[in-house]
Amino acid sequence: MDEWLTEYGVTLGVGALILFMIFIVWDLAKRSNAGRFGTIILYIGLAMGIFGFVIKFVITYLLENAGAAG
Repeated sequence: MDEWLTEYGVTLGVGALILFMIFIVWDLAKRSNAGRFGTIILYIGLAMGIFGFVIKFVITYLLENAGAAG
Protein backbone atom coordinates (compact mmCIF):
# COMPACT_ATOMS: atom_id res chain seq x y z
CA MET A 1 0.00 0.00 0.00
CA ASP A 2 2.78 2.42 0.91
CA GLU A 3 4.64 1.77 -2.35
CA TRP A 4 1.47 2.25 -4.40
CA LEU A 5 0.68 5.51 -2.62
CA THR A 6 4.21 6.77 -3.14
CA GLU A 7 4.29 5.92 -6.84
CA TYR A 8 0.83 7.11 -7.83
CA GLY A 9 0.60 9.89 -5.27
CA VAL A 10 3.68 11.57 -6.67
CA THR A 11 2.49 11.11 -10.24
CA LEU A 12 -0.99 12.47 -9.53
CA GLY A 13 0.37 15.21 -7.28
CA VAL A 14 2.81 16.44 -9.91
CA GLY A 15 0.06 16.22 -12.53
CA ALA A 16 -2.18 18.41 -10.38
CA LEU A 17 0.68 20.87 -9.88
CA ILE A 18 1.26 20.98 -13.64
CA LEU A 19 -2.40 21.88 -14.20
CA PHE A 20 -2.12 24.58 -11.54
CA MET A 21 1.07 25.92 -13.18
CA ILE A 22 -0.76 26.14 -16.53
CA PHE A 23 -3.32 28.37 -14.83
CA ILE A 24 -0.57 30.42 -13.15
CA VAL A 25 1.24 31.00 -16.47
CA TRP A 26 -2.02 31.99 -18.16
CA ASP A 27 -2.80 34.43 -15.34
CA LEU A 28 0.75 35.81 -15.40
CA ALA A 29 0.60 36.37 -19.16
CA LYS A 30 -2.79 38.05 -18.88
CA ARG A 31 -1.85 40.37 -15.99
CA SER A 32 1.50 41.38 -17.47
CA ASN A 33 0.10 42.02 -20.96
CA ALA A 34 2.74 39.68 -22.35
CA GLY A 35 1.13 39.49 -25.77
CA ARG A 36 1.07 36.46 -28.00
CA PHE A 37 4.86 36.04 -28.28
CA GLY A 38 5.46 36.46 -24.55
CA THR A 39 2.70 33.99 -23.72
CA ILE A 40 4.18 31.45 -26.13
CA ILE A 41 7.61 31.85 -24.52
CA LEU A 42 6.11 31.34 -21.04
CA TYR A 43 4.31 28.19 -22.16
CA ILE A 44 7.44 26.86 -23.90
CA GLY A 45 9.31 27.19 -20.61
CA LEU A 46 6.54 25.34 -18.80
CA ALA A 47 6.39 22.68 -21.54
CA MET A 48 10.12 22.00 -21.15
CA GLY A 49 9.59 21.23 -17.47
CA ILE A 50 6.61 19.00 -18.21
CA PHE A 51 8.57 17.22 -20.93
CA GLY A 52 11.39 16.57 -18.46
CA PHE A 53 8.94 15.00 -15.99
CA VAL A 54 7.40 12.79 -18.70
CA ILE A 55 10.84 11.67 -19.93
CA LYS A 56 11.83 10.77 -16.35
CA PHE A 57 8.68 8.67 -16.03
CA VAL A 58 9.33 6.91 -19.37
CA ILE A 59 13.00 6.22 -18.62
CA THR A 60 12.12 4.82 -15.19
CA TYR A 61 9.48 2.56 -16.75
CA LEU A 62 11.88 1.32 -19.45
CA LEU A 63 14.67 0.63 -16.97
CA GLU A 64 12.36 -1.32 -14.66
CA ASN A 65 11.06 -3.46 -17.53
CA ALA A 66 14.52 -3.97 -19.07
CA GLY A 67 15.76 -5.37 -15.75
CA ALA A 68 12.87 -7.85 -15.63
CA ALA A 69 13.36 -9.01 -19.23
CA GLY A 70 17.15 -9.42 -19.08
